Amino acid sequence: MFGWKGALTPEQTAQVAAVKQVIYEGFKTALAAGVPKEKAGILVDEQFGAAILRDAAKQGYITACPAEKSEQEEFDFEYGKEFAKHIEAFRPTFCKVLVRYNPQGDQELNRRQTARLKRLSDYLQDENRSLFMFELLVPPEKAQLEKLKGDKKAYDVELRPQLMVEAIQQLQDAHVEPDVWKIEGLDRREDCQKIVAAARQGGRDKVGCIVLGRGENDEKVREWLTVAAAVPGFIGFAVGRTNFWQPIVNYRADKLTREGAVAEIARRYRQCANVFESARLQTAGVV
Repeated sequence: MFGWKGALTPEQTAQVAAVKQVIYEGFKTALAAGVPKEKAGILVDEQFGAAILRDAAKQGYITACPAEKSEQEEFDFEYGKEFAKHIEAFRPTFCKVLVRYNPQGDQELNRRQTARLKRLSDYLQDENRSLFMFELLVPPEKAQLEKLKGDKKAYDVELRPQLMVEAIQQLQDAHVEPDVWKIEGLDRREDCQKIVAAARQGGRDKVGCIVLGRGENDEKVREWLTVAAAVPGFIGFAVGRTNFWQPIVNYRADKLTREGAVAEIARRYRQCANVFESARLQTAGVV
């Protein structure tokens, strides 16, 4: 969005933090308009969102804070051996990790990542600590795409769902135990059911899944939300860029006022909540 590369200056950091405040205001506006507080939460990092995390905690909002270094192919801690100190400084409801893990990919890479993830999982097992949210991305291996003639959509529909199940099972076998799996959108209900079955196997009945937006367009995100909401075990969604990207771009380009950006972000978030909740209730036979 900003087009910057390399280490940020204090002024640049402040600009990003200010934009995140606009998004946070959109979140609060959505709650004021009817999104249930007990079902809504914010995800923001310490570098740009420390003030937001502190305010959200005071307001009693559900919070999530990432522990990973961003924009890396291999999972590692943002603050290295000091990761626990930073989690405890904010005590978010959820400690979140984003992990790229293909179970049929580089096995040494997977082992290195898994060792770090087990360390975090073991730390978070204490009942007084944050819950564990695991964002699982399964990027295709070159050979996997070649078998599908380079068709990434075919990969998403035909191959990725089973790879995600395998990834969950491998991580569980390595004693990595998330409370919530954050899952890339799936087109078929039966694939969502298989993901829930994997996430909850072996007595993990309280583990939930949420569907992420992956920056897709509104129509695709609504499809994913509708499919996931129909499956018990999918308890919600995490949709960020789809909701805030264009309003923020327009705001930064002076095409939208701050108030207009806040209102549009709130509207989009409320729409996602309504789509998910409506689909869930229809499946349950309530409406």
